[in-house]
Amino acid sequence: MVDWDVYLVTGESLSDGRSTHEIVERAIEGGVGVVQLREKDLPVRERYEMGRELRELTREAGVAFVVNDRVDLAQALDADGVHLGDDDLPVSVARELLGEDALIGRSVSFVADAEAAEAAGADYLGVGTVFRTGSKTDIPDEEHGVGPQRVAEIAAAVDIPVVGIGGVTAENAADVAAAGADGVAVITAITRAEDPKAATAALREAVERGKREREAGASGGDGE
Repeated sequence: MVDWDVYLVTGESLSDGRSTHEIVERAIEGGVGVVQLREKDLPVRERYEMGRELRELTREAGVAFVVNDRVDLAQALDADGVHLGDDDLPVSVARELLGEDALIGRSVSFVADAEAAEAAGADYLGVGTVFRTGSKTDIPDEEHGVGPQRVAEIAAAVDIPVVGIGGVTAENAADVAAAGADGVAVITAITRAEDPKAATAALREAVERGKREREAGASGGDGE
């Protein structure tokens, strides 16, 4: 069972001089549930070497480990799965290559794309950009983000886990979870935090608070 509450996307260039290994160690201590190896600015050989360390850390901690974009790298690292975007292999092809047990995620911004990804066999969706962010420049509605309302629309349209990504912080993570997300994915909210362990714990608490608000709202709507 994957713990979706806090999903860390790595970024050593966004870690204020600290190693990704150190950031992930602290995030695990803080309760992170998923770690995604991104590191797009590194050559694939360096990503592989970094990934070997992260695979060991996450396996020991029982934390899910996925690789951004690269199915071949996910295979080489014996990762739990891969996260795919618009320019990557189709979900169906990744499934053929990685097998039925692999965890396959898909980035989406619109309901139709979310439904198509689920139909193709995706296990979870990364929905965003939720709020404006400086770490990605290739997502529609980048200037303002799609907002929690889009998260709610997508969560209502699919039966697989939804993770909100983009501009998420401990201050707004509860809103994303209250809208219907199963968790939040972040880069700098953890990698640039003075204390990545405490930052992870704060995000987790905010997500759990948002889920409680959502459940309370649903109960109220049923007249209970």
